[in-house]
Amino acid sequence: MTETESIDRYFQAMADPYRRGFVERLSKGPASVKELAAPANVQLPAVLKHLRVLEDGGIVVSEKVGRVRTYRMRPDAFKAINNWVEQRQRDMNAAFDRLATAMAEVPEEKDH
Repeated sequence: MTETESIDRYFQAMADPYRRGFVERLSKGPASVKELAAPANVQLPAVLKHLRVLEDGGIVVSEKVGRVRTYRMRPDAFKAINNWVEQRQRDMNAAFDRLATAMAEVPEEKDH
């Protein structure tokens, strides 16, 4: 998967408010599907679909022990998006630096 595809999947996964809620909850520690479903007031099949999108997006991982499936955040869940944002910030700062340099080279007009 390319970096662009990874970023696209991440943004798609995080576009839904339920999924963002699950990420907020899971950032505090692992949780079972039932624990995630209870406060969201969503049916278990819908929760599983949302969690699958988060897992496909590389944000969470799951483990099944017996009949209980537990989800947790991937340790590197935000690495790709952080790198993407940092690159945009560097690009933007470089553009502002070029603008400041260009403005400094333009002589000021004097009032007569």
